[in-house]
Amino acid sequence: MLTLLLLSATLRATPAAARASLEARVPEASRAAVAAGLTAWGNAVASGAIRRTDVLTVIDYSRPSTEPRLFVLDVADGKVRYAERVAHGRGSGENATERFSNRDGSRMTSIGVFRAAESYLGHHGMSLRLDGLEPGFNDRARERAIVLHGAEYVNTQIVAAQGRLGRSWGCPAVRPEIAREIIDAIKDGSLLVAYYPDADWLARSSFLKKLATPAAGPG
Repeated sequence: MLTLLLLSATLRATPAAARASLEARVPEASRAAVAAGLTAWGNAVASGAIRRTDVLTVIDYSRPSTEPRLFVLDVADGKVRYAERVAHGRGSGENATERFSNRDGSRMTSIGVFRAAESYLGHHGMSLRLDGLEPGFNDRARERAIVLHGAEYVNTQIVAAQGRLGRSWGCPAVRPEIAREIIDAIKDGSLLVAYYPDADWLARSSFLKKLATPAAGPG
C-alpha cells in the first residue's frame, strides 16, 4: 500500500517531468508509443493490474523491424535499460507491422497491454509468457503461446540480406544474446505495451484513458 501511495504521489507531482525524461531518451519517432505506454503503466498501477512497477516495456510496432523498437524503461530512474530490435509475426507484414490479430493460427502479432508473467525453458531457450489484459485485442495470448523469446533470425546479417528481420508466428522475438537479460529484467509481473496507432484500440483501451488527477488534500 505504501508503495502505491508513493507512486501515486510521484505521478501527481511530476507527470510531465517523468514523461519528458523517458520520452527524451528514445528516438523521436517512438515518443508517442512511450507516452501511451506511460499512460497505460499509470492506469495499471492505479488498478493493481501489475505486481512490478519498477520497469515498463514498450514495443513500438509503428516502426520497422530493422530499427530498435523494444524499449525497457526504468520508470523510477527515468532511464532506458534496453533498446532492441524485435521481430513480429509473419502474418503481420514484411518489414513493417501492418496487421494484428488475437486469433489462434493467424501467425500475427497482437497489440495492446500485457503483463509479463513467468519465465520457462522452451524450444527457443529461456522464454517469457505474456498475459494479454485486453479482451478482443490480446487476451488469447497465453492460449496462442505468444511469448517473448530469443531467435536466430533476429540479427544484423538477416537485415542486410533481406531488408528486414526474420519473422515469428506472432511472438515478440529478440536476439538470443540479450533474451535472458531482458526476460530477467521484466518477468514476474511488470507491464508490456505493444503499441500501434490503431484507431479502434486507442479509442477502446481502458489502459489508455487519461489519468485522473486527484483533488488536492487539505493544507
